[in-house]
Amino acid sequence: MSNPAVKERVLRLEESGILAGYRVELNPKELGYNVMVFVSVRPLPGHVNKIAEVVQSIPQVTECHRITGEDCFILKVYLKEIRDLDRVLNKVLVHGQTTTSIVQSSPVPLRDLPITDGI
Repeated sequence: MSNPAVKERVLRLEESGILAGYRVELNPKELGYNVMVFVSVRPLPGHVNKIAEVVQSIPQVTECHRITGEDCFILKVYLKEIRDLDRVLNKVLVHGQTTTSIVQSSPVPLRDLPITDGI
């Protein structure tokens, strides 16, 4: 394809919302973040909005999702050392109960969505 044709196709994908953005993928371990954890949060009554506000201010939280079930949030957190976990949890525990899972390995690392449903 010619450059103008590629540019036009990419523009159409952006305008349609299929291409939502562009990103740089950093290697956490190369930046010294050797530990990844997932933290489920069950807020105290009336603290749902406060949890969302607090986790937005914690740079080690790279993702936060509002979920169904007994817990209301799940956080993806990168830490340099396991001892750094206390500082993150202490900010959240004021507003709810947490359950933490330390990642041992990732058999399916971050990947793009399939363009076609290959199931």
